[in-house]
Amino acid sequence: MSDGRRDGAEPVGIDELLERVRAGFVRVGPREAAAAASDGALLVDIRYAELRERDGLIPGALVVERNELEWRLDPLGSHRAPQAVSHDLRIVIVCNEGYASSLAVASLRQLGLHRATDLIGGFQAWRAAGLPVER
Repeated sequence: MSDGRRDGAEPVGIDELLERVRAGFVRVGPREAAAAASDGALLVDIRYAELRERDGLIPGALVVERNELEWRLDPLGSHRAPQAVSHDLRIVIVCNEGYASSLAVASLRQLGLHRATDLIGGFQAWRAAGLPVER
């Protein structure tokens, strides 16, 4: 019986996948993310609407829900956000707790966005660090 794999690769669990993905880039903490934003990096909040409504927003962050991320940040894409001007753009992805953002970074890096990274601990870490949040 076939398990549906065509490339012969063994299945991998999500914890191992996260470890592999994160080995490919340097993640940043809340204060580093804030400093990067002050220096021109684009903070991108990929949390879904319910979480943003419940917890608030990072001032100045671009909100792009996860299912639209690649289309909105690809500088070559026809549906890109105005901020998606270059593959050299420094991008910090923010999810709720810092898990989905790591997988999103892996996808962005496949598009050539080589300076993309994510926020360790996500929005919850940002808020716990006492950084600005707006309702």
